[in-house]
Amino acid sequence: MAADRLSRIRNTLGAIPDFPKAGILFRDIFPVLRDAEVFKDLNEEIFEASKSYPDVECVVGLESRGFLFGPILAQKLSVPFVPIRKKGKLPGELISQTYELEYGTDCCEIQKGSVSKGQKVLIIDDLLATGGTMKAACDLLEKLEADIVLCLCIIELTGLKGKSKIDKPFKSLITFDD
Repeated sequence: MAADRLSRIRNTLGAIPDFPKAGILFRDIFPVLRDAEVFKDLNEEIFEASKSYPDVECVVGLESRGFLFGPILAQKLSVPFVPIRKKGKLPGELISQTYELEYGTDCCEIQKGSVSKGQKVLIIDDLLATGGTMKAACDLLEKLEADIVLCLCIIELTGLKGKSKIDKPFKSLITFDD
C-alpha cells in the first residue's frame, strides 16, 4: 500500500541538524539507500508517480542525487536518462544556465543534442528547497525546446516555498514544513 511505503520511507530518512551550516536541518536520503527494502519502496513510489504521465520520453536527473533515482526510473520506463550537471563536469558541446543562489550564482549544464525539441521529459531530484536548481533545470530544458511534463522530487521543504518558482507540473512524495 502506497501510504505504508511512504511512511516507511519518511521514517527512514535521516535528519542532521546544523548541516551544512548552523540552523539548517539536513534531510538525508542515504539511510533509505542503505535499507534495500525501503530503497525498493522508494523506487516503486517514484515509478507510481510517473504513471500519471505515460508519455514521458526521457528522464532528466539533477546532480547529484537525482542521478541515484533517475536511471532506475528511466530503465523502468524504457526511456533514456540524461544528466544535468554543475558547470565544468560534462564533456563536449554544452548548453548552460546560470541561476541565483542565496549568496551568489551557480551554473548548470546539459550536453547539446541530449534532449530533442518537443521531447517529453520528466525531471527528477531528491529534494526541493528554495527551487533554484529545479527552476534552472526547467530553464535549461526550455532552451532546448523540450516539453517538461513533470518535475518530481522525493522530498519537498514546503516552508521554503520553492514550488512557487516552478511553473511546470510538480510532484513531491514527502513534505516537511521545516
